[in-house]
Amino acid sequence: MPWQEPGKGKKDPWKSNQDGPPDLGEAIQSVTDKVSKIFGGGGGDKSGSSSSGGGGLSIGFLALAAVLIWGLMNSVHVLDASEEGVVLRFGEYNRTLDPGLQFTLPPPFEKLTKVNISEILSVEKRGQMLTGDENLVDISFAVQYRIQESMAYLFNVKDQRLTLLQASEAAMREVVGTNMMDFILEKGRGAVATDAKVLAQKILDRYDAGIEITQFNLQGVEPPLQVKAAFDDVVKAREDEQRFVNEAQAYRNTIIPEARGKAARIGQEADAYRISTVALAEGEATRFNLLLAEYAKAPKVTRQRLYLQTMEKVLANNKKVLLDTSGNSMIYLPLDGVQGDGSSRNIPPPVMPSNNSERSRNSSTPSRNNNRSGRGER
Repeated sequence: MPWQEPGKGKKDPWKSNQDGPPDLGEAIQSVTDKVSKIFGGGGGDKSGSSSSGGGGLSIGFLALAAVLIWGLMNSVHVLDASEEGVVLRFGEYNRTLDPGLQFTLPPPFEKLTKVNISEILSVEKRGQMLTGDENLVDISFAVQYRIQESMAYLFNVKDQRLTLLQASEAAMREVVGTNMMDFILEKGRGAVATDAKVLAQKILDRYDAGIEITQFNLQGVEPPLQVKAAFDDVVKAREDEQRFVNEAQAYRNTIIPEARGKAARIGQEADAYRISTVALAEGEATRFNLLLAEYAKAPKVTRQRLYLQTMEKVLANNKKVLLDTSGNSMIYLPLDGVQGDGSSRNIPPPVMPSNNSERSRNSSTPSRNNNRSGRGER
């Protein structure tokens, strides 16, 4: 019959009656009957026995389908690029899966454990440790690590974090115990951290823990609170010592180049003086040889010329003026030239007395002339 027959109203095959909602039980029964027919079951009639047999088969089928779906969901795995999959078969290690789409047997046959091998983890520790010179120091450090081998990390040690912390602390105590306190507090922090990292990694490798230490940071190194003030004074004194040394070094770097420069200048001046003195001596020797050759040719003329040149040099800078006071003529003295530089003054010519005054003076003072003439004879 058509769903909408004229004159007879509307008919819906999914509804048991015209006005009520659809019957869910009838729908499930219809689907179950069809599945039973596919697998060879009855269900043609609607008697009580046939309905009971079809319901048991449908429940088994649904249970089997659910088991298959559950097994499929637990057998297909997707691993990220930073992950590895450790597979256990009946509780025993079987294999390690790489990143990507992977398949395993469903539990309880196989079990997959995902391990992130790229994540950086860290642990921190703080405590008092004894140095090589029997002093206590408060040390805090942090260790960063990652999982290097998944299987070893999961099964070779029980508590991975505690194992790493204890190995790092043991390594730090050994390194601190072999160094002096001053070295650890001042300039040895980097060396202490490096040595502790190497030693802690050796311990973990001996345990086969599957852990790689990526960074070992020494966060703080301080003396105990009871003696911190005294250590601060010691550190300050050492800083002052270093400052004084630096200032002395700077002064040395300033003075030494200046002294070397002065020494080089004095050496150059001495070389210049030597060169000029040698050149002057050689020139004097050459001039003397030339003068000797001229003297050999004309001794009298050469002696006269040498005398005149010498007297000219001597009297050129003489400020005294020699005058003949025998006459009565007025004498003009160049006082400016006498007071000034002797090289720039003009020496006046000698004043010659007249003949008349000379005669009268000779006739009036015969005794003076006799004395002068006698002085001249001498």
